[in-house]
Amino acid sequence: MPYMHARSLLALSLSMVISATAQASPEDPAVLDKIEVKGFPFRYQASDPSSAMKTETALKDTPQAVTVVTEQQIDDQALHGMADILRYVPGVGMAQGEGHRDAPVMRGNISTGDFFTDGIRDDAQYFRDLYNVSQVEVLKGPNAMIFGRGGSGGVINRVSKQADGGHHQSFSIQAGSREFLRAEADVGEALSDTLAYRFNALIENAGSFRNDVSSNLRGFAPSLAFGIDGKTRVVLNAELFTDARTVDRGIPSYLGKPLKTRRSLFFGNAQDSTADTDAASFDVLIEHDMDGAVLRNRTRIADYGKFYQNVYPGAVNTGGTGVEMLAYNIRTDRTNLFNQTDYVVDIIHGDTTHRIVAGAELGRQNTANFRETGYFGAIGSTQTSELAPIANPVPTLPVHFRQSASDADNQGTAETAAVYVQDQIHLGDRWQIIAGLRFDRFEMDFRNKRNGVRIETTDTLFSPRAGVIYSPTTELSAYASYAESFVPRAGEQLASLTPSTANLAPEAFANAEIGIKWQLSKGLFTSVAVYQLDRNNVAVTDPTDPTQTLLIDAQRSRGLEWEIGGNITRNLQIVAGYAYQDAELTRALSATIPAGTVLPLVPEHSGYVWGRWDISTRWGLGLGINGRGKVYTTTSNTVSLPGFSRIDAAVYYKAGEHLKLQANIENLADKRYYASAHNDNNISIGTPREVKLSAHLDF
Repeated sequence: MPYMHARSLLALSLSMVISATAQASPEDPAVLDKIEVKGFPFRYQASDPSSAMKTETALKDTPQAVTVVTEQQIDDQALHGMADILRYVPGVGMAQGEGHRDAPVMRGNISTGDFFTDGIRDDAQYFRDLYNVSQVEVLKGPNAMIFGRGGSGGVINRVSKQADGGHHQSFSIQAGSREFLRAEADVGEALSDTLAYRFNALIENAGSFRNDVSSNLRGFAPSLAFGIDGKTRVVLNAELFTDARTVDRGIPSYLGKPLKTRRSLFFGNAQDSTADTDAASFDVLIEHDMDGAVLRNRTRIADYGKFYQNVYPGAVNTGGTGVEMLAYNIRTDRTNLFNQTDYVVDIIHGDTTHRIVAGAELGRQNTANFRETGYFGAIGSTQTSELAPIANPVPTLPVHFRQSASDADNQGTAETAAVYVQDQIHLGDRWQIIAGLRFDRFEMDFRNKRNGVRIETTDTLFSPRAGVIYSPTTELSAYASYAESFVPRAGEQLASLTPSTANLAPEAFANAEIGIKWQLSKGLFTSVAVYQLDRNNVAVTDPTDPTQTLLIDAQRSRGLEWEIGGNITRNLQIVAGYAYQDAELTRALSATIPAGTVLPLVPEHSGYVWGRWDISTRWGLGLGINGRGKVYTTTSNTVSLPGFSRIDAAVYYKAGEHLKLQANIENLADKRYYASAHNDNNISIGTPREVKLSAHLDF
């Protein structure tokens, strides 16, 4: 809790007041001196993750690497999206995602589907915002026992701001470089002992250092809670979120490196490169305290509509004078319906305590995909590319979109039925054993509307989890754990099923991990983890028979992750982390992708440090650096992005009881770097120096 120290002092003060009052007689009333209670916030102390175990479990007792980015850190660093968050998570990066979606890289695996909100799937392809988020939990390694399929390298869970009976009344406005303007509101209150409301809202308009690139965001998230002080609690949450932006695929490569060009130069046609996302969700949480047990049910329905279109760069010609231009668009509509029921109970036998969670999940996902290819020239042209000059990389021919012979037009329905059980066994004060097993029945009904082919598959997935924890003291724990997860052949976005892959076993992931977690002080926590993650059942073409597909165990990631967060002193708060990663193919995927190939966008070394120093009751300073080593853009290992480091800074000023001002400077030294990539010829240039000025009103 951010103000645990202050609350402790307050409780002590109240006890003193009560004691003094009890001793005073009505005839001689006691006159007490005013006591001013002062504490300091634990801004960056990681809160216990709400999703890692499905139980109230301390971070120290969670047998896997978990990074929790707090709301205070989000505010102090003016973080807005997932890419911002992952700069401060050891061993996790962000791929470009074709310029229109979150695509984290976790322990060597790139995924767009391993996102959750309050523990329920949020697996559509879009950019997620943080305006209604209280903390972000990044859980490393396979997490299928808790979350189901996927989660090959880890999962990311956003914990939403909900009606909780507390007083919330804050407004903020930010203005910054390149026409950036953002406003947020967070308002909530208890209406009675049993009823509370809360709503969060967002408006953002932004330009870019890239020519003709802009974005417009709108968000509204109301929440209503019933029975907040009773044994039965009901919470209703909803969100409407829209995102309209320019799709920027970045710059191409040349001779194995990013093409040297102006940072502002857009490759393609910005007017024809757009993405429009509409996301609407509604969920109901019902939780009942059964005096020793908790019964919890959550239902979530979400509807996603997404259209994106891009005219983007391909390869540069051998002379370095021209770049190939290509184009396509995709419309995706998805509806998710999930219901989760959990029963949590503690059973005590002498010195042994069992905390058991048993649950079930039902899910249904409907997805429709429609793709069109861009043709250059007159209507009816069959030309699918145009060579544009490097000096002005914009197509001169008009682009018309229609379906090619291979473009997708499909409809798919995925149904999931799962049961799971987990036992956290406390053997006295020092030893814990974690054992869990999940069974999923995953059914896919996939229809290719182009040729009428219908594919129906059923996968039965067993996802085990096991761990042991030893705590020599109450502040220190050491653990070892093992977990598995699976990805069915329909893929993370449920659109990859073909007749040749329908009967193949799912991809499988196995993670072994050991680590240490240490509560160094009341407000400071550190952890270190060493892991090995294997990817098995990778589908490759049989080199002796191109018509056949083989399954091979082909990928291994090994690494070390360390992080620390919290208060060094009363006025100095830090977060810091480091990751070493060795991620490569252990078997050849093709003649051109041999064993030993380094996995894309995985640096050998990466790290960060950020600190906030409150130099007085009014003034504070923030300073940090993050960076990584060289990475390859794809498994071709022919194009690399150089390593870099970036310095960020902030100034904080408390102007009054209710008003706080801050200035954030990103990339203080205006370092030129390359942030990420989608492939060898879609490389994102890092943001130049940017300034954001913020005003926060709290009542």
